[in-house]
Amino acid sequence: MTRAELVRAIKDKKSFLCVGLDTDITKIPEHLLDDEDPIFSFNKAIVEATADLCVAYKPNIAFYECYGVKGWQSLQKTWEILPKDCFSIADAKRGDIGNTSAMYAQAFFDEQVSGLGFDSITIAPYMGQDSVTPFLDIPNKWAIVLALTSNAGSKDFQNFSDASGEQLFESVLQKVGEWGTVDNTMFVVGATRGDAFLQVRKHAPDHFLLVPGVGAQGGSLQDVCQYGMNADCGLLVNSTRGIIYASKGRDFAERARAEALILQQEMEAELLKAGII
Repeated sequence: MTRAELVRAIKDKKSFLCVGLDTDITKIPEHLLDDEDPIFSFNKAIVEATADLCVAYKPNIAFYECYGVKGWQSLQKTWEILPKDCFSIADAKRGDIGNTSAMYAQAFFDEQVSGLGFDSITIAPYMGQDSVTPFLDIPNKWAIVLALTSNAGSKDFQNFSDASGEQLFESVLQKVGEWGTVDNTMFVVGATRGDAFLQVRKHAPDHFLLVPGVGAQGGSLQDVCQYGMNADCGLLVNSTRGIIYASKGRDFAERARAEALILQQEMEAELLKAGII
């Protein structure tokens, strides 16, 4: 999916919602556990219930690879049913030396080799340029680089300052911005960081940002939009637990849709306020 296609999807659906598919078999409804592939059955129902309300899906790869071959089969089947008008994100947080990153890129981007053809992958940039650029070398694919995350331990490193007062996450934004473009690079910025989006936008005014932390983690959609939205929206706001685990009963898909609809309507209001739709 190109940037133009993503922007069009946001305007058409009046949404910038990303649904996380961090499917934990211990949390899905019990009646699915008798299915041949409970994880896929759950994902399929969630996707069918929410596809018209969101513009992206983000399976967290750890929730699949922990089950070995069966988990990868569930992941592949899930990728195959993701709607073509939705941006697909492999939340894998890879990042290694160049030749290894090239293999990771093949694993998640090359359908002929691996059976997977995600639009994008999340990247940890700690090892520097050669760990990121192999993902940028593949046409029409995206690297989503961790910049300022919402977890409690993020401050252990991301807010370190150099002698000039520049924080580490700002250096990441600047450096990665030199390696890629707004057409193949995004950044992860946690919703719980609030007005830190102002600093992020100083260094990455036009990039799309993948924003976890709204909902169950306490992030405010209104703050994210106030400080982080740009002329093209520039945001993919992820919600996982608040949507996919809204119910453990047989109505889980309907409840997931209801929660997604609440967020979609709030996003539509923000898009209207910004004059984007």
